[in-house]
Amino acid sequence: MDMTLVVGSKTFSSWSLRPWLLLKQMNIPFKEVVIALNQVSTRERIRQYSPSGRIPVLLHGEVRIWDSLAIAEYLNDLFPEKKLWPAKIEERALARSVSAEMHSGFAAMRQQMSMNVNKRFATPALSDDTQGDLKRVFEIWNDCLARSGGPFLFGSFSIADAMFAPVTTRLTTYSIPLTGAIEKYVQTIAALPAMREWIQGAQAEGEG
Repeated sequence: MDMTLVVGSKTFSSWSLRPWLLLKQMNIPFKEVVIALNQVSTRERIRQYSPSGRIPVLLHGEVRIWDSLAIAEYLNDLFPEKKLWPAKIEERALARSVSAEMHSGFAAMRQQMSMNVNKRFATPALSDDTQGDLKRVFEIWNDCLARSGGPFLFGSFSIADAMFAPVTTRLTTYSIPLTGAIEKYVQTIAALPAMREWIQGAQAEGEG
């Protein structure tokens, strides 16, 4: 049964990147529908696919899933052989914890460092809350990478990496100084063929 992922503009839509990258990285076939954001018709077009009025949304037969983490969990159930979460129960619990933290937190970073993969800015004067968010992200990454040995947060690419991938683009967009394991991790995500494909799609949109 064919799957279709409805996403927002690749330039701006961090939530769309997460399941899109997961599907691509795990070689799960799907069709995509891209809806330009910030247009007069955007809301109406999204409503054609998503009961919540939000994207991304995954269409699979009669099933509709309209949240990035929910889509990831659905894919994990549908394709257990892909091992989208770590195999060990302890690591799986940690991966789910950091993914859920990313899903629900980091409001200051989201607001001050909004996603725009087509732009590069000088390092901004970050608010205390944004600095706190970045510090926590780096703590998570350093801890996970130290445990796993890399190159991804839990050794192999997982849902956790998909959840944090938009953060890596923000660090690049806003010229945040990076060193050590953090810098290497950002480079690892950026080098993924699927990530490069997303960036190329964003550049083709001509937005930003």
